[in-house]
Amino acid sequence: MADDFQDIFNALHPLYRVHADACVVLRNEAMAYYLGTHEVRAKDGYRTDFGGVEIKKAHVSAHLMPVYVHPDMLDQISPALRKRMQGKSCFNFRTMDRALFEELNTLITAGVARFKQDGRL
Repeated sequence: MADDFQDIFNALHPLYRVHADACVVLRNEAMAYYLGTHEVRAKDGYRTDFGGVEIKKAHVSAHLMPVYVHPDMLDQISPALRKRMQGKSCFNFRTMDRALFEELNTLITAGVARFKQDGRL
């Protein structure tokens, strides 16, 4: 199962990495890759997350904060991708699914555009 998770991570990682220039790389490790926005709260210095991918014990998680901030972005996703949702901004994968990864890629790209409109990126 660990090899499968590494393959999933290796498929999802580039979907985020391609947007690294627009974001701030928060974590770049063998099992976790996270991007943040340029928005930093004045009161505590917290940098808003954009999203990322991480190998967990039972699945690979793909986080995407633009869908939390703008839930209307989820209106057009497929039932299959929605089934992978955990909470409001996380998608969990246990198996390779290129079609869902492509759909997630479209959502990530739309999230970058949306956060640029917001002035976060």
